[in-house]
Amino acid sequence: MKIRLVLLLALATFGITARAQTGFPFDNEIRDFKHQDSISAPVKNGILFIGSSSIRKWTDLEKRFSDKPIIRRGVGGCTIEQLVDYYTPYIMYPYHPRKIFIYAGENDIAAGKTGIFTAREFYKLWAMIKQNLPNAEIYFMAIKPSPSRAKFLPEVKTANAMVKDFIKSRKRTHYIDVASVILDPVTKQPDTTLFENDMLHLNSKGYDKWQAALQPYVK
Repeated sequence: MKIRLVLLLALATFGITARAQTGFPFDNEIRDFKHQDSISAPVKNGILFIGSSSIRKWTDLEKRFSDKPIIRRGVGGCTIEQLVDYYTPYIMYPYHPRKIFIYAGENDIAAGKTGIFTAREFYKLWAMIKQNLPNAEIYFMAIKPSPSRAKFLPEVKTANAMVKDFIKSRKRTHYIDVASVILDPVTKQPDTTLFENDMLHLNSKGYDKWQAALQPYVK
């Protein structure tokens, strides 16, 4: 029994050490953000945009809302699961934002997770924010229907519907439909002219659509 216990402790210690050595996904980007913060710390009570590459690649976001204290913290091709498991202590809590806009979940589904799983990860993230930043307003940006990921659309719709329903009964929490605004008004399919060549990321015209949808909430 003692031998078994020692073995289990040894394996657990090895797992912790291995994880510490390998870090976590996109840890280099997190280090870059913390370095930026050490040079020029963002103002507290700002407006935080957090999530995956759709936030990371929105490079003129700050200019589009130039009169607001925007903090943009998009992380690689991260998942909402990774936001829950890794990133919030580094690029959310320290800023004490008054508003948090979240775009994540698309990569979870593309990696094979279900819409149900993805929505439940948002529930976890919501609970974490409410515990650590109880006064923050939370804004979930609907997962977009990217043409290159059309086969995942049923799961995307499931995740969006579940999150929207969850948010209905939560105070200081909002669902922003940035998905339907990039659909072609005739075909009701994603408007490919709003995407980059990879048919995954939005181009400037696509971000124009998002800006218009977000404007009332940011202001």
